[in-house]
Amino acid sequence: MLIEVLKSKLHCVTVTEANLNYMGSITIDEALLEAANMIPGEKVHVLDNNNGERFETYIIRGERGSGCVCLNGAAARRVQVGDVCIILSYALMDFEEAKTFKPTVVFPEGNKVPR
Repeated sequence: MLIEVLKSKLHCVTVTEANLNYMGSITIDEALLEAANMIPGEKVHVLDNNNGERFETYIIRGERGSGCVCLNGAAARRVQVGDVCIILSYALMDFEEAKTFKPTVVFPEGNKVPR
């Protein structure tokens, strides 16, 4: 049996841009992606701590070291620049493997990878 479990979490990143004119997705600083074990094209849940919005989209790689967290397209209407969000991704795995799996959780400092 396969179950879906938390794989990666970026906890409390700040939205730096909201680009309504781009065709969907979330752009995230490449350094943050690597730290969180996330990849471009991966499906993510975005949880906005400021307004309670919860939605799904997919990742686009942002410029390394930029601190970029930009919601694009329709998702840009669900956030405001400056909102604090949690970004989650999940993985399907065997039930037994899931019992011992440890997700990657990153607590960015000013949208930068902590040292």
